[in-house]
Amino acid sequence: MAKKSKKYQDAAKLVDKNKIYSASEAIPLVKKTGFAKFDETVEVSYNLAVDPKKADQQIRGAVVLPNGTGKKVTVIVFAQGDQAKAAQEAGADKVGAEDLVQKIQDGWLDFDVAVATPQMMAQVGRLGRVLGPKGLMPNPKTGTVTMDVAKAVNDVKSGQVAYRVDKAGIVHAPIGKVSFDDAKLEENFKTFNDTIIKARPASAKGNYIKNLSISSTFGPGIKVDPTSF
Repeated sequence: MAKKSKKYQDAAKLVDKNKIYSASEAIPLVKKTGFAKFDETVEVSYNLAVDPKKADQQIRGAVVLPNGTGKKVTVIVFAQGDQAKAAQEAGADKVGAEDLVQKIQDGWLDFDVAVATPQMMAQVGRLGRVLGPKGLMPNPKTGTVTMDVAKAVNDVKSGQVAYRVDKAGIVHAPIGKVSFDDAKLEENFKTFNDTIIKARPASAKGNYIKNLSISSTFGPGIKVDPTSF
């Protein structure tokens, strides 16, 4: 196991490993434990009592955080006609159809989120092997396959966060930056936490959120009580 840096060890000393913090306690603490020279991302991690192998427990979706994520997002849109015009007017960074599909097939991947109209998915589907593994494939569950491409672009630019449970039952998501005000970070955290709670499958048994932690990009994890908001 790689040895932790002195800065990490110093930051970890600020966290009581035996304590489960309230959200209002964890937010200022996660900012104190961020020691990088850049504006670190604040991330949350949920360990859920779900079985992702079961279709009804594959938790996935998207939520617009009230205070954004602090990250500039590059959005492309696969659309034609009026939808293409609407996407451009909404501020999409690149809009296209067959030409955009070909550009990606040629190796271009300089974007963060892809949006598509339902009619374009037959062509976009050819990119599954490229976009799928990178989590860039448009999907109705995350609001990125839609006729209302203008709303999709606005949502993404305003701080929409897509989430998906992994094979181990874990959901990771960014909720802002260390530079955010405490109140804004806590509001984002609460919004995301509410979303995860509402996404609980009816078939999930027992304690749904087994563990919740928050951390900065390089900082130590801080355990949080999900009922403390």
